[in-house]
Amino acid sequence: MSDENGTPATPAGSPATGPTGPRPEPLRFFGTAWVHHDNGYALRRAGVAAGSLLAAAAACFVLRFAFEGIQIANSGAFVTLLVVVMFAVCSALAFGHTWGGFSKRPDPERQSSLRGLLAIGFIGSLLAYFFRSFTEAPGEKLHRREYEEAREQFERRATRRSGNPSRKRRHS
Repeated sequence: MSDENGTPATPAGSPATGPTGPRPEPLRFFGTAWVHHDNGYALRRAGVAAGSLLAAAAACFVLRFAFEGIQIANSGAFVTLLVVVMFAVCSALAFGHTWGGFSKRPDPERQSSLRGLLAIGFIGSLLAYFFRSFTEAPGEKLHRREYEEAREQFERRATRRSGNPSRKRRHS
């Protein structure tokens, strides 16, 4: 994993291509259970859905205290409105960015530039995990596509090679 943005340094299927071919890239909370939907895959998906929804609800509860603090400070309705709009917009953008990251690899430079926005809108990211876990493990479609492409490339390379190249006859 890249330390800067949390994305894997290599795409799925590319590391350790040995005699058996490429290995699938593990997904967070799922490992490689997403490949064959085994090892408690359905239970893990239910756990991710419940956990992300519970974390989002807890985060909203904590944000409620922040809003109460703003009201106690008597900052005014305009400041309270700005804070509410900021969290709503950042959460919506974080939801869209996280949802898009499930189907294509995010650009590392863009990811690092959006780090602050994604931190503020973390509730949107949690909700994206919640909704995506109804259909698949979050990011499974992307990883499956990359893994199948790597398997196909491996199969093509493996079938092209035949025999010992040093024994090959030279045509003159």
